[in-house]
Amino acid sequence: MGQQMSIAVAAESVVSSLDHSKIPENHPKIEASHKIQEIPPECPMHQKSKPESKKQEAVLVSECPIQGDINPLNMMPPANQQPSPGQPFPLPTERQLSSIPRAVPSPDGKTFWEYPSQQMFWNAMLRKGWRWNDEDIQAKDMDDIIKIHNANNEQAWQEVLKWEALHARECGNPKLKSFGGKAKDFSPRARIRQMMGYELPFDRHDWIVDRCGKEVRYVIDYYDGGMVDEKYKFAILDVRPAMDSFENIWDRMKVAYMRWKYEYFDTETDNKN
Repeated sequence: MGQQMSIAVAAESVVSSLDHSKIPENHPKIEASHKIQEIPPECPMHQKSKPESKKQEAVLVSECPIQGDINPLNMMPPANQQPSPGQPFPLPTERQLSSIPRAVPSPDGKTFWEYPSQQMFWNAMLRKGWRWNDEDIQAKDMDDIIKIHNANNEQAWQEVLKWEALHARECGNPKLKSFGGKAKDFSPRARIRQMMGYELPFDRHDWIVDRCGKEVRYVIDYYDGGMVDEKYKFAILDVRPAMDSFENIWDRMKVAYMRWKYEYFDTETDNKN
């Protein structure tokens, strides 16, 4: 509705600015109005309006790359729990509740973020272009993948809370408002590390944290940490506030100083002993 009103206002502005002396005498009368009117049939750009056909009921097709609108909170299409065509084995559709609080409750009233099911994760991989062969993956592998995914996110949130502890007096209950993946959009820090000979991260997320009404962006780079441990952790996470505000830059400077200070005194203590 807001878009239609903007179009109407813009149309009236254009009509008002016309030089009516240059309009042909046989041209239909042009009037300014807040209502969007049909284009006169004499105009070249006229198209006959076609009656709207009855919309058929939407059928969920799992192979479609995007179903409906993208959710701006997680940059994902609506949850797809349907098996994909030719899927070699059934997958569970149960979802696990995370320990990460939501800034905005979900439509069904949940106040904590919910992890995707194995079926949803499978469909998401297909949406990104992945295709399987019989020898590539088994049902047990999907269970492990979900556990690794969830463990990485829980670890990332704990790192965010360490930074948020600097503002505990200001806000004692930060929440995650939204997030999105930027796997190929490498951060400046990651590119500098690459120039120094280190590997690039295999993934990147940007998280928007609600600090009691103030939005704070965090950048999370995920690096390959080798073998998966018994807690399904294998990634090395580099979590820090984005350098898009003075407050975030000041936080990073304070933490850098504290790390240097404690490392320096620990080294001095070891040397004396």
